[in-house]
Amino acid sequence: MRGVDYYELLGVQPDASATEIKSAYRTLARSMHPDVGGTAGTFRLLQEAYETLNDPVRRAGYDGGAQERRAPEPKVRRPRRNFGDDPNYVPRLPRLRLDDIAWWDGVDPDARIRYLPVVGPERMPTLALVGGWSLLLMAGLAVDLTAALLAGWLALLVAAGAVIVVLLRKHIRAHRADRLFAADFGGRRTFGSHDTADPANRAQQLTADLCAKYLTRLPGVRVFHGLAWPGSVFEDVDHAVLCGRRLVLVESKTWLPGHYTADEEGTLWRNGHPFRGGATRLTEGVEAFEELLPGVEVRGAVLIYPSRSGEVTTVEQDEQVSPMTPAQFVREIGRWLAEDPATVDREAFTAVLDQVIAD
Repeated sequence: MRGVDYYELLGVQPDASATEIKSAYRTLARSMHPDVGGTAGTFRLLQEAYETLNDPVRRAGYDGGAQERRAPEPKVRRPRRNFGDDPNYVPRLPRLRLDDIAWWDGVDPDARIRYLPVVGPERMPTLALVGGWSLLLMAGLAVDLTAALLAGWLALLVAAGAVIVVLLRKHIRAHRADRLFAADFGGRRTFGSHDTADPANRAQQLTADLCAKYLTRLPGVRVFHGLAWPGSVFEDVDHAVLCGRRLVLVESKTWLPGHYTADEEGTLWRNGHPFRGGATRLTEGVEAFEELLPGVEVRGAVLIYPSRSGEVTTVEQDEQVSPMTPAQFVREIGRWLAEDPATVDREAFTAVLDQVIAD
């Protein structure tokens, strides 16, 4: 039994019927299979639990052995957990009130985008210099100057004009670079895709919809779906959201309801116990993208959707990789990105875009 209670693993009571056990197994298998992010060892253990409890003879032997291993204490019958009336439960997006999103009203979705790195002088300082030069010209023309003052004024005017010409040329080149960058991507905000026809990708599609509905209010946000780690050819990361010099990597999971936390090593816990129902590789992904993007802050978020009727809860954590509910993701990650909402880093954007597997 490897120290794992088969009934607890399947999320059913010891007196569960064969139909309940079969239904629980099918639901868990969809989220714990190695092809959708689970581990081979955990999935084999799930199969072992199902095969044991689904066979009346093996189940009787397992129940007898388990009874012997229990401490001799009165058996307290716990109330049967209610997983809802719908055996075909499908997770959905949360309904968020805009009043509950603290950063929402503080963002101007039509703000002018600032591109990084800056390759020329900013617009306002350049215009200020042109204005100062114009005032100097008009002041000299408005008064009668002696020959000496006139010569000095002309020398100053020519020198200032030469500086302004250089700055204007650099400003024009920078403006042209920004326009060409914007033209290359046609104003797109989202890059990459998922197979929306595959039921196993339901969680990924929900996260894609979540980002498009809420996070794209930030004018500098760019959303990517289906990325590889640097040097990999596989889809290692479900999603990434870039805004300025901040990047969040996201994995979308359909797991059992419960309370999820993570420790400093990135290990996931559910209801106070190490979580064996799935795995995440975001800690490695964050490290890989930090190396790829020096100077960019990188975080990881594991978005958890319930695999059956019930509530998923998490807490705000300072860990680099944290489990989150979809609503928490919008509130917390949106607030983090909104600190610089209208900036696009061209170099970071290009580096992340190069990791997209399929567009």
